[in-house]
Amino acid sequence: MLPKLEIEAYYIKIIGVSLVMTASCVSEKAKKVETQVSDAHALEVSVDSLSNPQAVELGVKQGMVYFLGGKVNIGSQEGRVIEQPVFTAQVESFYLDKHPVTVAQFKAFVQATKYKTTAENFGNSLVYSFVNGKWEFIEGATWLYPFGQSKLAAPDNHPVTHVSYADASAYALWAKKRLPSEIEWEYAARYGKQASDNYACGTSLLKDKKYLANVWQGQLQASPQVDDGFLYTSPVGYYGADLNGLSDMTGNVWEWTTSLLESYSGSQHQTRAGPDTRVIRGGSFMFDPDGDVSNAVWFRSSTTTETALMNLGFRCAL
Repeated sequence: MLPKLEIEAYYIKIIGVSLVMTASCVSEKAKKVETQVSDAHALEVSVDSLSNPQAVELGVKQGMVYFLGGKVNIGSQEGRVIEQPVFTAQVESFYLDKHPVTVAQFKAFVQATKYKTTAENFGNSLVYSFVNGKWEFIEGATWLYPFGQSKLAAPDNHPVTHVSYADASAYALWAKKRLPSEIEWEYAARYGKQASDNYACGTSLLKDKKYLANVWQGQLQASPQVDDGFLYTSPVGYYGADLNGLSDMTGNVWEWTTSLLESYSGSQHQTRAGPDTRVIRGGSFMFDPDGDVSNAVWFRSSTTTETALMNLGFRCAL
């Protein structure tokens, strides 16, 4: 039997299952650099937007990382049908937020625009019940109150959750950014790394017996484990940044992309979801039937655009 837990303690992680534009702005100088790039794995560590002259030229705000365009191998031969076959994609230069959009950042957007999220309009959102072992619609669960208005508000420095695709897109438009495609997302996660690195944080989720990301440990039916220090979301950047300056590309929350779920070119099993379904990337703090693989840089999950979950957020691109 599972122990009785108090949801009010936000810094604990809950069991669950995943349910799962603006064109890229590149200066002429950056374009010249791009011609010298032949493979993503040969690229140097990316340049932070604060010190990058292209970032200054484009007026990019603090908090984004610049990625030179180039080629990257997408997918994995070890993956499921939907992640095969591996193919090479050409990616234009772009910027990506260092970390998922936080509660504080989303709060600034709401205060400035009086925006109401999909969950607020519906009056409820999906939360996984630890006690009942299933997803449930919780009245009053929103980006600000992830477990309902009678529970604690979400901490400002945690990733915002319970945001639909429309909510994420609205924030990005307000911030004069956009959502990334899944190819851009995977490119950034793989950038300058070896093909054998399954995770944005490296070849393993552990280093010196310590977790490098907020991911699930244990089985769905077992008592929850908090070896990584959190049972729910963790503060963005808590585990540090990868070599490219990005944090939380592994675990914490799934992240929206603009891409429709469809088979890669050359796949023998053709799949194409409807226009109301988008790919989400990165895995989350919650249980996934595919286990640690769900946190891999090449793993693809998806959900409908109106979906709002306690483990689903986003980051912006430019």
